[in-house]
Amino acid sequence: MFFQLLNSVLMKQKEAQAEVVEGTSDDEIAQAKRALYLSEAKSEMDSPLEKCRQALQIKSQVIVNCLSELYATCLLLFIGIGIVCQFDLSHKSLNTWIQINIGWGFAITFCVYTISKTSGGHLNPAISLMFYTFGKLPLLHVLYYSIAQTVGAFVGTALAYSVYYDQIWHALGAARIAVGPNATATLFTSMPPEHVSNVIAFYDQFVGTGFLALFVAVIVDKRNEIPVGIHPLLVGFVIAMIGMAFGMNVGYPINPARDFAPRVFAALIGYGTEMFTYHNYYFWIPVVAPFFGTVFAAWSYYLFVGFHIVDRHPSAVYLKDIKDDNGDSVPLKKNSDLA
Repeated sequence: MFFQLLNSVLMKQKEAQAEVVEGTSDDEIAQAKRALYLSEAKSEMDSPLEKCRQALQIKSQVIVNCLSELYATCLLLFIGIGIVCQFDLSHKSLNTWIQINIGWGFAITFCVYTISKTSGGHLNPAISLMFYTFGKLPLLHVLYYSIAQTVGAFVGTALAYSVYYDQIWHALGAARIAVGPNATATLFTSMPPEHVSNVIAFYDQFVGTGFLALFVAVIVDKRNEIPVGIHPLLVGFVIAMIGMAFGMNVGYPINPARDFAPRVFAALIGYGTEMFTYHNYYFWIPVVAPFFGTVFAAWSYYLFVGFHIVDRHPSAVYLKDIKDDNGDSVPLKKNSDLA
């Protein structure tokens, strides 16, 4: 009954619109549409949000990108550390390992969506380096992004700590134990068990971050024709998958900023220098190994697959195929030069 009534109302609306349109010239319809568009545009321009946008918009794209990376990495650690705190402080009763993996995947997805239209959403110095090797990012910008990501990770960790402060105090009291059976430093950063050697820890981070970079390269390769709108979602799936496969040894930090910044924060709130000296100075491994893993794995994708994909897009233009009247190649640098 409801759907019949709804259909009747819609039909009457269409009939009314037809009566209005009938006898109206195309020019009059176009003018009416233009007037409506201008009215909507003026209304949007007069909104407080748009006025603030015009007043506060930063013109330097480098600054915008760095602020975006700082902000999104802060959000990532705020959510991610919160997920871990809920798991550990509840004695593993509120979350499970699979929920941690899915939670981090969702966190990555929405944080990348947040800044996908500015910096692209790297959130990881190793991923920024990967894009440098692809020629997509200047080397100096990799440094800028890395600093912004590390600062953002530190702030995000502090925010998560502030939310769980009472729970942490209730569980730990004044004790801040970095190592041992009662250690809680893993709330913030990776701390491998004694039986996992630093060699294996390095290899673990090389592999984990390598898989991340490999599949990011697959996702962003335009020849694979993966819709841009689902890129962040797919990256989130990749993060969850890596956690399910390679989270046992050291907890899959796979991100220098994600591991180092919380480690510094933990040292400052009472965990001390053991955050750096533990396990024969393990701390440098999740900072350094990801850079090697990303470059190796991302380029392995191109060497084995990416370079051999035939671009079948109708608008694809190959510079080597463009000739002038004399048969010489036209010295264009990129496809956008043809626009």
